[in-house]
Amino acid sequence: MYSKILILRFPNTGVSKPTVCYLSKDYDLTFTILKATILPRKEGILVIEVTGAKKDFKRGMAFLRDQGIQVQNASQEVNRDTEKCVHCGACTAVCPTGALSVKRSDLSIDFNIQKCSVCELCVTACPTRAMKIQPTSEAFF
Repeated sequence: MYSKILILRFPNTGVSKPTVCYLSKDYDLTFTILKATILPRKEGILVIEVTGAKKDFKRGMAFLRDQGIQVQNASQEVNRDTEKCVHCGACTAVCPTGALSVKRSDLSIDFNIQKCSVCELCVTACPTRAMKIQPTSEAFF
């Protein structure tokens, strides 16, 4: 399964069409609307998380671009606040990629950001809220 947060910019002629619904109907993608803004007589801006098979994702993004919609990646990453982390291991129990693991030598938590899929499971599992999602694209703010 593939998932990304995207910023879609609709031209003023495209804001009244149900274009995003076709991602589910024709491309077998699911989406969650995170933020939506329509600027009168200008453009629409939609921040969505899109999930599905990688081949369907590529086809769906090509469809959006063909409709005149600008598709921009709203990159995000997981960060760990080492001051708040108490190395309890709750995050390691839910991490599907092994990005969070216990160092056996000193029983501390190791975070390998290269393995992180930004699934956000660790954020909700962390009792001290040491794990946080942070957008890496200024356009997302």
